[in-house]
Amino acid sequence: MTSPIEIEVTNKLLASVAEEMGIVLRKAAFSANIKERRDFSCAVFDSRANLLAQAAHIPVHLGAMPATVKAITDLFSLRPGDIVISNDPFLGGTHLPDITLMSGVFDRAGGSPLFYLVTRAHHADVGGIHPGSMSLSISLDEEGVLIPPALLVENGHLDRHFLKKFLTKVRHPDERKGDLRAQIAALDRGKKRLLEILDREGTSDLLERFDPLLDYGERVMQSAISRIPDGEYPFEDFLDDDGIHDQPVPIRVKVSISGSSATADFSSSSGQVKTGLNTVRSVACSAAYYVFFCLVGEGYPINEGSLRPLHVKTRKGTILDARPPAPVAAGNVETSQRIVDCLLGALAQAAPELIPAASCGSMNNIAIGGRLPDGGDYAYYETIGGGMGARPGAPGLSGIHTHMTNTLNTPIEALEQAYPFMVERYSMRHGSGGRGKFSGGDGIIRGFLFSEPAIVTLLTERRKTAPYGLAGGRPGKSGKNILIRRDSSIIEHVSGKTHLRVKRGDLLEIHTPGGGGWGDPTENKD
Repeated sequence: MTSPIEIEVTNKLLASVAEEMGIVLRKAAFSANIKERRDFSCAVFDSRANLLAQAAHIPVHLGAMPATVKAITDLFSLRPGDIVISNDPFLGGTHLPDITLMSGVFDRAGGSPLFYLVTRAHHADVGGIHPGSMSLSISLDEEGVLIPPALLVENGHLDRHFLKKFLTKVRHPDERKGDLRAQIAALDRGKKRLLEILDREGTSDLLERFDPLLDYGERVMQSAISRIPDGEYPFEDFLDDDGIHDQPVPIRVKVSISGSSATADFSSSSGQVKTGLNTVRSVACSAAYYVFFCLVGEGYPINEGSLRPLHVKTRKGTILDARPPAPVAAGNVETSQRIVDCLLGALAQAAPELIPAASCGSMNNIAIGGRLPDGGDYAYYETIGGGMGARPGAPGLSGIHTHMTNTLNTPIEALEQAYPFMVERYSMRHGSGGRGKFSGGDGIIRGFLFSEPAIVTLLTERRKTAPYGLAGGRPGKSGKNILIRRDSSIIEHVSGKTHLRVKRGDLLEIHTPGGGGWGDPTENKD
């Protein structure tokens, strides 16, 4: 019988493998988005495609990975030296820039895989009609190159024809190639560490611990759910618009708690829209898993067992379960945030002492592309933090990435060294957090001053709606995007989702939303 100590040691061993894979990926990567912002995730799966452990990386990546691994194992019988590549959103992916690489780990004698290793990284460009591959498109083809699951490496040999064909379709191909090789290096490091663990622990002894580890994850999640009163808790929130029409787009959920199991039913949400605010089902599931993982708290295993008590219902053809070939670039980054807001709003009715007010509610995406002074193309992408919602007993943090993103802002020094624009302003947006007994965190102001013409894409939310407060707390301030034209000094308030052509000397400021307040403001304790 596996002891609790053995289960915990196994959990930490496997999680350390995923963490080390991430370290290798970050240090070997070429792009600022991966090297500086750490927009990537790594995880370890067992031979049955069950999630065993993951690093503390990007929630929207990690929650969707199990669907990817199951899709790939249905299509391929991996052999030693094989690596599969895919970015297909409708096969467990998220959106096209998130490229997944997966390999098997075999014991010294070969045979079937004992583990699967996965890395998923957001590439700064994968083609499409606009630099950064985060366009406000009306078809998946316009967003970039779709890579159905394929062997990038077979029996240790890189498919150079496949790679060359892919690189001809993207901007800054050397950077894309470097980032892919960094992902391969991460898989190699994970394999090395797992083989060392197998040699030290013994293959049969280690494998026998996996089912108890998964069962432990299940019990922990059941315990967290059982603390929530049984009942049905509906909630509705809105996306500002779909980028074409001015009407808000409703996201609706009904959370049902029954004993130690939970169901999140999103089937009454809006039908799918024309633009990339759509999500695939795996993203909706990922957001739901994230919220309940937050209820579990830190220090506990997050694995396939943790998912067993959680059930997610969606309806095909809706914004949270779009049909191919719907565009999905913004759904992964923006709609996923609103799913979290809806789930937290629902759970606040059941357990108000546990749930924070709404955070920023947007990843505040900006993609910039153009020509470098030496004549080459570049594509740059980042998300910008905002205010965290206040919590029962504590104010929200200011200027931080929240919920489905877990990245950093690119350091100004790294950005200005690599690209023909500067960060002219970077500050807190004081007073943007909602007032309350505990106030919401403030957003950020980040200003980009362009030294060369460029094409800019903005995918931002909470520019019309506001992050809600709870228990009498006030909402946070909505965000705004401001463009100041140098040649005319005209100040333009730019819509939340748009494409811009900027000139030399233009200044674009992103003012991100603050978090909602919690509790009656007259009892302020901040």
